[in-house]
This record gives sequence, C-alpha cells and structure tokens, in this order.
Amino acid sequence: MSTLYLLHKPFQVLCQFTDDSGRPTLAGLIDVPGIYPAGRLDFDSEGLLLLTADGQLNHRITHPDQKQEKTYWVQVEGEPDDHALKALKHGVTLKDGPTRPAKVRRLIAPEVGDRHPPVRHRASIPTSWLEITITEGRNRQVRRMTAAIGHPTLRLVRTRIGPWSIKGLASGAWRSETLHMPTTPKRGAHTPKKGPKR
Repeated sequence: MSTLYLLHKPFQVLCQFTDDSGRPTLAGLIDVPGIYPAGRLDFDSEGLLLLTADGQLNHRITHPDQKQEKTYWVQVEGEPDDHALKALKHGVTLKDGPTRPAKVRRLIAPEVGDRHPPVRHRASIPTSWLEITITEGRNRQVRRMTAAIGHPTLRLVRTRIGPWSIKGLASGAWRSETLHMPTTPKRGAHTPKKGPKR
C-alpha cells in the first residue's frame, strides 16, 4: 500500500519545500515528512499537485509512457473562435515540436474562487475560459499552446491528473488516499519454468 497526497496548490507558491529567496513553498501548506511532488506545477499556476514518499508510485504517475491525462481550466485573453480551438485539438507547433492532439471545450466561468492577486482586468479586452486536457508534460505547455493560437493564458488551474481531481479541495487544502500498488518482483527473482505437460 502507498499513500498519495492531493494538494490544491495556490497561486504563487513554489512546487518545492524550501527556497533560499524566502518565497512561499509547499512547507507552509502540508507538513508531512518525506514526501515530494510527483510532477511539477508552475509558480504562477494553481490546482492539483500530487505528492508521495513512494518512488515507484511517483514513477507510475510521472513517466511519459503512462500518458496520464491532465486537465486544466484556462482563462485566456479574448474569445478563441472555432478555428483556434480546432488548432489546439489537432496539435499546435511549438519551439520544441508539435504537441499531441488535445481535448478542448469552452467553459462558462467555472467556480474556482478568487485569486490573490486577481487577474488583471481590461475593459476593452474580454476574457474566456477553456477546458484543455493533454497527455504531455512539457514546460509551461498549456500557456505556450494558447499563446500559439493568439490567446495568452491569464489564469491556469489544473483540475485533474489521471483519476485524481481537486473536487472538494479549497485552495491550500489537501487530503490523502491509500492506494494498493501492484507488487514489483525483487531483483534476481525469476519465475520457475513449468515442466512439460504429461
């Protein structure tokens, strides 16, 4: 059995437990010894962060071969048209190559709570919300994807990683789950060969 911690990381909190510059870190939110993040979430992004002390579980969550779906609620500048959304769905080309196709849909402003400080407001430029689901984990990928279609990201909230979500977790809150992990054969162990059928 392994324990997984689900944390709703607030805006402008580092995804680590120490910082020489004195910026807010995870240490101010969750006091559980020996755990570390399974993956990353940018300083200026919010939402679901998974943490564990189990290296095998961390690997299962983060390894690219697992292709865990990650879902984000994204507030963007302007109102993307159908052509822009189609580009995201088929994959856009970034400096490090084309992205895999994404799942994308428009959202009515979701209930995500206030952000401190709030997103800048410009009376002449509307904003809108998208739900974007990807299976990659490139650096600042969703922000770069929306910029590529001409709609910069203003606010980014990760709501789901694989089967885990932030549903019911307020910003800064966390909960734990106990998982039954498959056993891994010990090094040197082998499965005896079966004899011939008689």
